[in-house]
Amino acid sequence: MANERLKKLRELMERDGLDAYYVPSSDFHDSEYVEAYFRCREFLSGFTGSAGTLIVTRDFAGLWTDGRYFVQARAELAGQEIELMRMGDEGVPGEIDFLKSHVPAGGVLGLDGRVVNAGMGMEIARALAENGARISAGHDLAGEIWTDRPALAAPKV
Repeated sequence: MANERLKKLRELMERDGLDAYYVPSSDFHDSEYVEAYFRCREFLSGFTGSAGTLIVTRDFAGLWTDGRYFVQARAELAGQEIELMRMGDEGVPGEIDFLKSHVPAGGVLGLDGRVVNAGMGMEIARALAENGARISAGHDLAGEIWTDRPALAAPKV
């Protein structure tokens, strides 16, 4: 299922001229525990843990998560093309280092800017700019694929 979703995601990335796509596990308030509407990383990867980031390029997909979730992620990613990137392990690049080396010069990283906090967005943008790449923040590509996405809850007043 996730492999098919990644195929559709890559088609949308191609359509939008994106070299990579960044999917965090957060909502409009940068929460770790999010309502169903915001579980795009889970929808695309199948990984149900509360913390993790999915990065997809045209020829790679990786899920970055911490030691709390290594066993769970390995099980939930089994049989998929998504590689578990065990944060903190020797030789595993951080998300930003990975992006710096995998978004080509002049390339574009797509993301949904509504769910990436400003600090992280600026850090990624600075890192990419070193290589002449940039962010395009107006892409909710998971939302285009997720046809039965749960509705966004109305705010409580």
